[in-house]
Amino acid sequence: MPPKIADFARYLRTETVGGMVLLGATAVALIWANSPLAPAYFTLRDLHLGPLSVGDWAKDGLLAIFFFVAGLELKRELVVGELSNFKAAVLPIVAAIGGMIVPALVALGIGWGQPGIEKAWAIPVATDIAFALGVLALTASGLPSSLRVFLLSLAVVDDLGAIIVIAVLFTAKFNLLAAGAVVLLLALYWFLQHKRITSPWLYVPIALGTWWFMHESGIHATIAGVALALLTRVRRDPYEAEAPAVRLEHRLQPFSAGVAVPVFALFAAGVPVGAEALGKLFSDKIAIGVMAGLVIGKVIGIVGASALAVWLKAAVWPSGAGPRDIVAVATLGGVGFTVSLLIADLSLDQPETAKAAVLLASMIASLLASVLLIRRSRAHGTMSG
Repeated sequence: MPPKIADFARYLRTETVGGMVLLGATAVALIWANSPLAPAYFTLRDLHLGPLSVGDWAKDGLLAIFFFVAGLELKRELVVGELSNFKAAVLPIVAAIGGMIVPALVALGIGWGQPGIEKAWAIPVATDIAFALGVLALTASGLPSSLRVFLLSLAVVDDLGAIIVIAVLFTAKFNLLAAGAVVLLLALYWFLQHKRITSPWLYVPIALGTWWFMHESGIHATIAGVALALLTRVRRDPYEAEAPAVRLEHRLQPFSAGVAVPVFALFAAGVPVGAEALGKLFSDKIAIGVMAGLVIGKVIGIVGASALAVWLKAAVWPSGAGPRDIVAVATLGGVGFTVSLLIADLSLDQPETAKAAVLLASMIASLLASVLLIRRSRAHGTMSG
């Protein structure tokens, strides 16, 4: 890699830079979609390139790369890192489950009796990994790295849960043959990893095939990224400079942070927020339930489940962190954004008000979390000083 390109890639590996690029792309999308140039935005987003639209390529294709990189980090932490201790690994799983159940119950309780609530209760279930990690990177430089691992693990489990909810509630078709092809390709990928085969001429077609058949099966295509990552070897052999997972993460992370996630945000965040949707925001019970579920329910669910697991001695707090840090990180769980927007689209005939609620709740959660994370960073700086 030429020196200038290598320097730029190193720059993109800085999480703060990735977070700034991500938030910048989000701002551009929102402004563009609500400006006089909005028709050009939607024409570009809906333009078909081959079998999918530009927006779908970004949502299902580019985001799968981000999930692959996140999955590699999660696998590394599970095998040789922070989560290699069983009780440490239990905490984010339990927290994610609590962070799904409580928001769903809050939304269901507030929206009970409203048309569409039988599926719309799922809107506040999801946490947006990319956006949550972006905000964390920008605001929490002084916090222990174990908290980032906790949020990453929680968000991955959370999103997998949300995608299962989508599969159960909204999948109109399930292609058994395509799912079978996914299983065979994943088995082949694992076998090649086990046999220490390193040729990209084998792995790239397998990865593309896994993604495509996952998409065709009716399951959310980004799951392919997580599945492949979890099958990638993370322990290096004596003759290797780096394990395959570390090498792939190092190479793909700049592309994920600098291209995949920002382009995904550009086409996912362009939600038109009309006066009518805003006017109904605080009178529509489903919208109120979505906002309460994301901003309040997420915190109660994540913190409550975490505290219960620690109290029962089934889990331990992340190293160097305590309950107050978990509260700050849990507030980021309310950044539902893209997956929540997708569920709103799928569950409601007129989703505009619910989507406006997701945007507002995600913004509130981001701002609250930023304040709390900055305060906790300062507290940790004082303690270390």
